[in-house]
Amino acid sequence: MLFRDVVFRPSLLCALASYAAFGEAATLFEGGTIITWDASADYLDVIRNGSVLVENDSISAVFSGRYNGTPPSDLEVVDATNDIISTGFIDTHRHSWQTAFKTLGSNTTLMRYFERYGTDSPAGKQLTPEDVYIGQLVGLYEAINGGVTTIVDFPHCTWSAEHAMAALNATFESGARVEWAYYFQDYPNFTVDGQTELFQRLVDDSRFKNSTTNLGISYDYFSSANKSQSRSVLDLAIEHNVSVLTTHANGGVYGAPNFPEVLDTFNFLNESIPIIFAHGSYHSATDAQLLRQHNHYISTTPESEMHYGHLHPNSHLIMDQIALGIDTHFTFSTDILTQARLWLQSVRKILFREVVDHRRLPANNPMSVNQAFLLATRSGAQALRRSDIGILAAGAKADLLVWNGRAPSVLGWTDPIAAIMLHANVGDIKHVMVNGEFKKRDSQLTVPDYTKLQDRFLDSAKRIQDMWREMPLPVTEGAASNGVLYEKPMEADIERGGQTGYGPLFV
Repeated sequence: MLFRDVVFRPSLLCALASYAAFGEAATLFEGGTIITWDASADYLDVIRNGSVLVENDSISAVFSGRYNGTPPSDLEVVDATNDIISTGFIDTHRHSWQTAFKTLGSNTTLMRYFERYGTDSPAGKQLTPEDVYIGQLVGLYEAINGGVTTIVDFPHCTWSAEHAMAALNATFESGARVEWAYYFQDYPNFTVDGQTELFQRLVDDSRFKNSTTNLGISYDYFSSANKSQSRSVLDLAIEHNVSVLTTHANGGVYGAPNFPEVLDTFNFLNESIPIIFAHGSYHSATDAQLLRQHNHYISTTPESEMHYGHLHPNSHLIMDQIALGIDTHFTFSTDILTQARLWLQSVRKILFREVVDHRRLPANNPMSVNQAFLLATRSGAQALRRSDIGILAAGAKADLLVWNGRAPSVLGWTDPIAAIMLHANVGDIKHVMVNGEFKKRDSQLTVPDYTKLQDRFLDSAKRIQDMWREMPLPVTEGAASNGVLYEKPMEADIERGGQTGYGPLFV
């Protein structure tokens, strides 16, 4: 067996020595341009005309050149000539169960979202466990189709044990890599005490040991008066060493100020469990200091925070401790590529303005495509304190994407990172592999009977959307439930004359 132009990477010698013993789970991606991770430089590297060897659930080797011998009969070779091979994207904040609301919230605000689509909305009474199951499942498949291979799921649909189990069962079935952070909240018929009993049983669920799903915790009431309940949730996290703790840290006029300063009052920041603060746009300088001191992360969800009006007053100041997320995928894009692109250009705008407002010319571009790519990949892994995902390197989990390098959107590319971050779209993704298994192959999801699954989901979605269509919109006058007054912003006007062009939703 001969290899041409081999660049030896960690574990390559062992991988080559074991070729003859490969089982059916061995795959060789050959001839592509690889966005890899150079451990010696602690930075990205690019290998052209390279190959990636996957064995079982991990990457065994990354090297320059092609396999030049007679391959074993049990080794599958995937021709990646002209294509780009990258690690998969990581989404650090998503509510996967909400898929059935697709397009209903296209013009909604955050306060209307809370009342109409959130955990305290009519969804708790109107959605059945079957609705949650099928919405969660197709929502996760939607993410995989867009190249998202790891998701921190915030399932605030735990209105009953049946609803909670439906979301979890769908998560296991999806085959995505998911940190499933069980959501604790007192509901009328399912209190935190009852949920704790369910959680204790989930800890012993054997499926967690044999899947890509891990058990975490999500909770939104650290800033409330019920400190004993918050303490019990944190103690539960410590007792079972959960994979992640995550909370909404909205702040500003929106409330839910579950910021690092609040968690610090519980002496929890120095625990080994990673904490992800969703949004965090209004974090303080003290919060930033605590994030860096204890190495916890904010999940910035650019499109969501623009759509709902969170805005980004401080997010660009803490980018060494942020990763990217989606949030409510039913209202906008479901892929991290779009979030990275939006965030890249948003930060450029902010930092350019600091120069231009002083009547100076920018001497350089203040944020690079490499930085955006890292936020979409490795930063998510760092938020979870995992060194085996978010990079394409020997020893890492085999979560990878193959991009069509001859797609019209990228044709003529030289820099593979720039090609992805500024030119590609998720339709250019040919293959998605999670944990060494193809989840998308030749531009199609590998889901058995996917058409039947789509029909099943559409039946559920139609029933739900018919109900929501008849519901009156929440009143947004006077004071909101948190005591803050409403005010109507200036409406965009895109037409000459007396009309603005705003129009209705065609739902």
